[in-house]
Amino acid sequence: MFMGEFSHTIDAKGRLIIPAKIREQLGESCVVTRGFDSCLAVYTKETFERMYDNLNKMSTSKSSVRALKRVFFGSAAELDFDKQGRILVPSALRAYASLEKDVVVVGVSDHIEIWSRAKWDTYNEQVSNSMEELAEDLDGLLL
Repeated sequence: MFMGEFSHTIDAKGRLIIPAKIREQLGESCVVTRGFDSCLAVYTKETFERMYDNLNKMSTSKSSVRALKRVFFGSAAELDFDKQGRILVPSALRAYASLEKDVVVVGVSDHIEIWSRAKWDTYNEQVSNSMEELAEDLDGLLL
């Protein structure tokens, strides 16, 4: 399970250090793709393959399924870690998530997310003001 919040920087070439604790769980490589809310989603290869299997079971006669497959798989990249524990985030994904310098790596149960610091702070502020509402909407799912 991935959890925690880690502040890092991404260099001009797009290299980002993934925290050792998270790297150990990801394995030798990982898959990064567009996530929701303008962040990047990073999965283990096994989790990504399960998602692939699940999406392939859905009918491509639905335009929303076709669109999700195009965006999700079309932007995906399998990445290896270098000796310093960094991944090289493709430029198109960096642009999508507005990753320039300060980033936040967030553990989200079955995957991690990479956010620009500014977007994460804005998102966090919006969500923290509505935690009670979120909890009420999920009544029965928590504890």
